[in-house]
Amino acid sequence: MQRLPLIMVRSLSNIPTHPVPEAYHIRSFENDEKDWAAILTNAGEFDSVNAGLDRFKQEFAPYPAEVRKRMFFLENEAGQAIGTASAWYGELNGEEMGRIHWVGIVPEYQGKKLAKPLLAFLLQQLASTHQKAYLKTQTTNLKAINAYLRLGFTPYIQDDTAGAIWEQVYTELNTMRQ
Repeated sequence: MQRLPLIMVRSLSNIPTHPVPEAYHIRSFENDEKDWAAILTNAGEFDSVNAGLDRFKQEFAPYPAEVRKRMFFLENEAGQAIGTASAWYGELNGEEMGRIHWVGIVPEYQGKKLAKPLLAFLLQQLASTHQKAYLKTQTTNLKAINAYLRLGFTPYIQDDTAGAIWEQVYTELNTMRQ
């Protein structure tokens, strides 16, 4: 499937609970931009850690106080950062909303049911200041899209093109689930 952008939205009421498994915990950002870049590079978002650091500087460096409150890391029992995600903010079609931003878990920890607890935690964080949340993803992230759908996110279909893309995604998801 071609890599195309997608947007998903969710109300921040009735957030499901997904406890973090015992051996893991979530903590706030502590000047971890290198960990952030490494996790997202390992998860396939960047070609190199340096490219990730450049993106961090561009998107987050101007907002150090917000980063400390809104960026989180998932750590294993050894205290190693193995996942990251941000409970950021943004605007979608003129409406201010919370934003699930830059979600990534290193490959060796993917498939261990860690994304749902991390995402549920982020949704709880956003619910204190927002009524809705959105996220952006790509058609090639089918496992993530499946997790987002199970957490109550729905497709944001702004035009016929987006509708057609979502039809393709649902076809791929149905094939994947069989």
